[in-house]
Amino acid sequence: MSTQTAREELAVVIGLEVHVQLETDTKIFCGCSTEPAEDEAPNTRTCPVCLGLPGALPVLNEGAVEAAVKIGKALGADVPERTTFHRKNYYYPDLPKNFQITQYDAPICSDGELPVSVEGTRRTIGITRAHLEEDPGSLQHEGGSIETAEHTLVDYNRAGTPLVEIVTEPDFRSPAETRAFLAKLEEVLEYLGVFDATRDGSLRVDANISLVPEEAIADDGSIPDGALAEANRTEVKNISSHRGAEKALAYEVTRQRNAVRRGREVEQETRHWDESRGITVSMRSKEAEKDYRYFREGDLPALEVADWREALSIPELPDARRERFREEYGLEEESAAKLTSSREIADFFEEIAETFDPDLAATWVADNLLGELNYRDMAITEVDDRLDEFERLIELVDASDLTTKNAEEVVLREMLDTGEDPETIVDREGLGTADTGEVEAAVEAAIEENPEAVDDYQEGDEGAINFLVGQVMQRTGGSADPGEVNALLRDRLEA
Repeated sequence: MSTQTAREELAVVIGLEVHVQLETDTKIFCGCSTEPAEDEAPNTRTCPVCLGLPGALPVLNEGAVEAAVKIGKALGADVPERTTFHRKNYYYPDLPKNFQITQYDAPICSDGELPVSVEGTRRTIGITRAHLEEDPGSLQHEGGSIETAEHTLVDYNRAGTPLVEIVTEPDFRSPAETRAFLAKLEEVLEYLGVFDATRDGSLRVDANISLVPEEAIADDGSIPDGALAEANRTEVKNISSHRGAEKALAYEVTRQRNAVRRGREVEQETRHWDESRGITVSMRSKEAEKDYRYFREGDLPALEVADWREALSIPELPDARRERFREEYGLEEESAAKLTSSREIADFFEEIAETFDPDLAATWVADNLLGELNYRDMAITEVDDRLDEFERLIELVDASDLTTKNAEEVVLREMLDTGEDPETIVDREGLGTADTGEVEAAVEAAIEENPEAVDDYQEGDEGAINFLVGQVMQRTGGSADPGEVNALLRDRLEA
């Protein structure tokens, strides 16, 4: 990049390669389990195929192919008549065969897109391709980071886990956009049931970053191939989260801008994101496509997949479900977004909305339950075996057997903290609603014992009524309904 370019305004251009582990029972080319055993030892969930031993032959996992086609369908991508596998040749310790079985010129999906909202602006990110491949093993750097480790260990338990690599167009113009895209992509993948975000290493990102003169960007946001070719491209690896992607790319953009300002060339290289230090470090010069010497995988025949796209069904996706919730249940945009943030949450809301008023269901699921789970850094999947208990709690409130205040502030919190069911907590804490006679007696006592507050209210001080409501609630141990108490006090004081 020249000194002249350094004086120009530079635009950020980012493209992503997103590696998604697929939720299958076995690995992509062998029968080894993809589910780690508890306290499993390294290199034990392996076989001759995933260890790349001589003479071992791969057999393609049909479930992985189905998952890839579903992803392509959700992204509006083309699925070809025929897809093939290739060998990508390179040496790295986590690749026992010295090549990776992947796809090259006939990927299983191509030319898709994913709409995403970034700070209120809706954009469409182009998907160049999505292809199947096997995951390498995992490296464990002992004694420090990749730069300072005393030695590195290799665990091949992950080797052979099925991956779909989703390659985007260079459509991102800021790190924040990549974070929004990854969150949306993960949401779609979870709805499809092909991905588990809680699994370690389930989503990993390689990002390609270039700085190009702003004047090279067309009015429609596209960038001529020539402009991209002139700008050296840096690849950043080892990104494993939405937040990590934004941080890594923000650092790398700043590093490149500083280099250009100093009149230095931005090198075409591969860099490693060191999350613990918040920096990228150089790994090696960036390989070109020809360096991998792709050639056809002779042990796997071509696969006819064109009919799979129509044969395989996918569930209602987040955007469509969000819009339906707004139309069918009359929800506000924010509430609909919360309730469709995961398929499990949306399913639970619809189950509750079948029995109770949709507004009540939305308040309890979107605000109360999710709020308490988020406070505890928990996901709804951690309590999915107790959803019937949360439904019974809502039923107690709806039937006026429990005040909303006690349900929210005592019972729900105790349920999450102790694991007890709502009925047990209500009985133990004596939280059943007070009967009408008890409430009326408490109202009379509050009026009689607080003449100054009564005078203040009758002189127009609305705040005084809140004090009196508090006195009644204290006398009833919180078992009275605050709205009912407020109405009784006003009727009594204005009589």
